[in-house]
Amino acid sequence: MLHVGLCVKLCGTLKDHQPRLCSTVAPPDEITINYRHGLPLITLTLPSRKERCQFVVKPMLSTVGSFLQDLRDEDKGVKSTAVLTADGSEIPASTLMGILLMNDFKLVINKITYDVRCPKKEKLSCEHTAEMENVKSLVHRLFTALHSEEFQKRRERRLLEKIDQLTGRLQPLEQMKARIEARSEAKTSGLLWAGLALLSAQAGAMAWLTWWVYSWDIMEPVTYFITFANSMVFFAYFIVTRQDYTYSAVKRRQFLHFFHKKSKQQQFDVAQYNQLKEELAKANESLGQVRHSLCLRMREELKEKN
Repeated sequence: MLHVGLCVKLCGTLKDHQPRLCSTVAPPDEITINYRHGLPLITLTLPSRKERCQFVVKPMLSTVGSFLQDLRDEDKGVKSTAVLTADGSEIPASTLMGILLMNDFKLVINKITYDVRCPKKEKLSCEHTAEMENVKSLVHRLFTALHSEEFQKRRERRLLEKIDQLTGRLQPLEQMKARIEARSEAKTSGLLWAGLALLSAQAGAMAWLTWWVYSWDIMEPVTYFITFANSMVFFAYFIVTRQDYTYSAVKRRQFLHFFHKKSKQQQFDVAQYNQLKEELAKANESLGQVRHSLCLRMREELKEKN
């Protein structure tokens, strides 16, 4: 493991530079940076407590803002902090520490500036880099092989429990829905039969008036106006419902009318029922995907054994 040390030197005294924003010197060994287990370890003396404190930095996760916040949280005497580039430009708080440690920078603590020279890590050879990438790939494959199947099985158990729970909540709603649908269907069928009876009575009345009471010469204009009135009724139905007048559409519309009316009477929550049905469908779909993945994995294992 490579350990790289950094010493920050400051010339002069802190007292000489207190009135100004930044000084140009710092006490020797005030800040040190070492690489331990591949991670930067920043060691500095807290201003108010005068104690050495170490901060472990994760280059790809920690940011400049999080590092400065950790510094202020550790020592309440730290009132102002900032990180500047070598030419004095302020570095944004969202900058990753890994990017910051690539170049020299300045750390400002309570208006005192420390010039920090970042250590340069030795570059790995191409062969070493390729070997490390192979090791990472092998570790990833091993982790997937050991934990993927277990994860899929846990997910399958959770989905089965969710499906059982949703099925239990849907069962009473399904029974209530079946009763409401049966009554709505009976009313709709009765209404259709009533319409057929009305048309039959109309046809019988027209025949009786034509052959027994009056003649066809008298009844012909009457039948014309009755037909025209029926056309007006059908057109009015289209204007109101925005649907063509077909027997299947009329039956479906009347069935839904009776169904929703009966649902309100029996306090059947249609929205809750639809939501539970959607959740159950999604859970079944996810379960199917998990089982398909497990089947594919079993086939691959059988192929490897053979």
